[in-house]
Amino acid sequence: MNQPAELKKTALYDIHVSLGARLGPFGGWLMPIQYECILKEHQACRQKATLFDTCHMGEFRVQGPGAVAFLHGLVTCDVASLAVGQCRYGLLCSESGGVMDDLLVYRLGAQDFMIVVNAGTQDTDFEWFHSHAPAGTKLENLSTRTSKIDLQGPAAPKIMKKLAASSAAELKYYHFMENRYGGKRVIVSRTGYTGEIGFEIYFEEDALARQFWQDAMALGAVPAGLGARDTLRLEMGMPLYGHELGLDRNAADSGFAKAIATGKNFIGAAAVRAGGSSRLVGIYIEGRSAARQGDTIKDPAGADIGTVTSGSFSPSLGHAIAMGYIRKDAAAP
Repeated sequence: MNQPAELKKTALYDIHVSLGARLGPFGGWLMPIQYECILKEHQACRQKATLFDTCHMGEFRVQGPGAVAFLHGLVTCDVASLAVGQCRYGLLCSESGGVMDDLLVYRLGAQDFMIVVNAGTQDTDFEWFHSHAPAGTKLENLSTRTSKIDLQGPAAPKIMKKLAASSAAELKYYHFMENRYGGKRVIVSRTGYTGEIGFEIYFEEDALARQFWQDAMALGAVPAGLGARDTLRLEMGMPLYGHELGLDRNAADSGFAKAIATGKNFIGAAAVRAGGSSRLVGIYIEGRSAARQGDTIKDPAGADIGTVTSGSFSPSLGHAIAMGYIRKDAAAP
């Protein structure tokens, strides 16, 4: 009988333990699920500022004279039109149109990119990139040398102004900049997963990430775990790989049209443009009892029309909400 692989620990693990976090497995990592209370962490992000450990995410570097053409034909988003300092959300698809992962593409230079992928798919993603990379393209997995912290919430710009050498307050949505913290180079972006203004900070040294976490806490940022991250992203209708996105779902059915460029070829493009038979929808549920992944969705007549992918009580709305796939012919506001 195969024993489960040992869970990895992020550079911030000891800090989470010292803060009394409840830890649990996620994508092969031992991650903080919550600290004091998911509800308090959620509200802190909506009203103040929160810190999320995202060191488990994967980062690839793609360089070389064919980097633009390679990535443009690999992911669903438009890579060629990205300006240096801009990032874009996209999907990595199989030939059959299923989603292998959702990712972010950062343009560092004319033929120089950073790709940010999910923790649980990092190894298979890198193999896919490597198997399709043309000769002359340099591909590196920077994940073990990169730590990442997300600072989210309306107070985030004020905190960043005190910690970073250059103000990031004017950074546009889906843009990034090189900055300095503690005299060292960091990358600061503004992509977010909570719906709030905030920043994602990439560090080349683990010790620097630990110091940033402590400094941000001293300025009022509240540590938040995966529980609050899930309620925050669900309120904003943002997908989670393995729930809303996966190999068994056609990328087009997700409805994230902005992630799928028109007029260009990418792996799985024909299947994606043909679409599937379902559509991802948001669901309002009266009361506090949440639906869960795999629950059946029925129409008013009681017929099965789909399946819940994510569900939770919404702290901001005061009732339960969910996302799920239903038949296209049954999808209506």
